[in-house]
Amino acid sequence: MSDADEIEDSSAPLIEHLTELRTRLIRSALAFIVAMVICFTVWNPIFNFLTQPLCDARAAMGDDCGLILIKLQEGFFVAVSISLLGGLALSFPVISYQLWRFVAPGLYKSEKGAFLPFMIASPFMFFLGAAFAFYVVTPLAFDFFLGFQQPGTLTGEGNPASSSIAFQGSAQEYLNLTIKFIVAFGLCFQLPVLLTLMGKAGLVSAAGLRSVRKYAVVGILVLAAVVTPPDVITQVILFVVVYGLYEISIWLVARVERKREAELRAQGLWFEDDEDESDAADEADPLADDPMRQEFDDDDDDTGGDPRDS
Repeated sequence: MSDADEIEDSSAPLIEHLTELRTRLIRSALAFIVAMVICFTVWNPIFNFLTQPLCDARAAMGDDCGLILIKLQEGFFVAVSISLLGGLALSFPVISYQLWRFVAPGLYKSEKGAFLPFMIASPFMFFLGAAFAFYVVTPLAFDFFLGFQQPGTLTGEGNPASSSIAFQGSAQEYLNLTIKFIVAFGLCFQLPVLLTLMGKAGLVSAAGLRSVRKYAVVGILVLAAVVTPPDVITQVILFVVVYGLYEISIWLVARVERKREAELRAQGLWFEDDEDESDAADEADPLADDPMRQEFDDDDDDTGGDPRDS
């Protein structure tokens, strides 16, 4: 076989993989476009659903739940934003299925069994975080923000004694804030999935996660300050939730490690005693791995004794 034939044979699988990837991407894009168009036709009910926390907070204060359009084109962009978010959520099962169909042929049966649960857990945890943000965090945040309103007062002569502060929210700004809450908490809820997957791949360990716990606390505090508005209540909630997820991740990684150890013991591939003996030998002779020591020992073996005796 000539070199040209070998090159052609080696390039064939690559072309097949690229063709398969293009097919999966086209199907995913079509599913997203169809879902986006569907959401665009019903964006009003979706917007009413997203504004329910604000309406409940304002109704408790006796106010009207009204949002305004500051710019002429703002209503259109509100509908587009809702369509993009809803289209992604609606088409996500199809997109994840196409991703799985592309990756699965290259995995062993054991790898498929290990990877598939994470494919299912990832969207579940995202929607769990989004639901927590929508039903728990946003009502508390809106109550906090709306608490800065104040009614105007008049003097005895009918003159204004203090100015009133009333909320007249922009529909686009409200939607951006709500989406920010939903996406931030949805991504933060991916932490157990990500760390458990890394633990299964051997990239992180439970002991390592415990050792960097104090740095994780600082990182979570910075994350809470960046992804949430500047109110203490929301930041504290996000910190408590994410840190709780971090501790759950440590427990899950430890569980993965115990399961891996049990499997290796069952196969007779776990050599903990040998490792302990090696560690004990290193502690007894810390210079055993020193190259100069080994070279000196080799010279002793060649001469049959200590060179200094001669």
